[in-house]
Amino acid sequence: MKHDTEPTIRLYDGGAESLMTSDQFPDRVTLLPGTGGKIAPDERLRVMWGQDMLRDLLDGRYRSVICGVNTQDNSHGIIAQLVDMMATSQWTAKTVTSYARMFQESVSVHAAADKEPYVLKFDLDSILILAILRPSGRDHFTIDDLSRGFETASRMLKGRRERLPVATVSFLNARANRLVSREGSEPSFETVLRTMYQAGFRGDVYPSPASWRFGTVGVFPNYPFPAGLERMRAGSS
Repeated sequence: MKHDTEPTIRLYDGGAESLMTSDQFPDRVTLLPGTGGKIAPDERLRVMWGQDMLRDLLDGRYRSVICGVNTQDNSHGIIAQLVDMMATSQWTAKTVTSYARMFQESVSVHAAADKEPYVLKFDLDSILILAILRPSGRDHFTIDDLSRGFETASRMLKGRRERLPVATVSFLNARANRLVSREGSEPSFETVLRTMYQAGFRGDVYPSPASWRFGTVGVFPNYPFPAGLERMRAGSS
């Protein structure tokens, strides 16, 4: 007969569990178990709750990263932090912006009928930045932009083991390159994950800092989410 017992694992030394109760911290997440069952490779996005993306990139945990870039001002984006802090970088925030502007002006003349957005490569030697170029004349990305951008980025990664592992920003709560839904507001994190997944991306996704304000809502460590969530939405127990 099976007996349910309390786990005997201790998380901290010195009985610090009583000092670290989650309700004492306003910025937190409630992490739930991910999808179980048969393990299949390359069939999920990993959501990096609790990890510092910039530190992980600087620590060399990834070979490529996907983010946004525009032709106006990238000084507040993660691309600026990366090119400024990477010891092997010959780029600056200004030269990144200048290159993006030059590229966009060139394609507007020679490939005006092409679908946007484009993906620009910035090779910092220790890491490759795949930057989705924000379409001309707009101060934001749309979900359609994100979908096309990740389709292109996924093709650039396919079969290129030297470019893996890869991580991406969530494009939410962005300061330099906002993401806007068809309704004019910011889309949900689930919509962003679904868009990336359907576009063929299978890397790691870093949630925005604002996502830490939902400590009372359960979150999952990977996507697709467990089938039970859809059953709950449909009203099933």
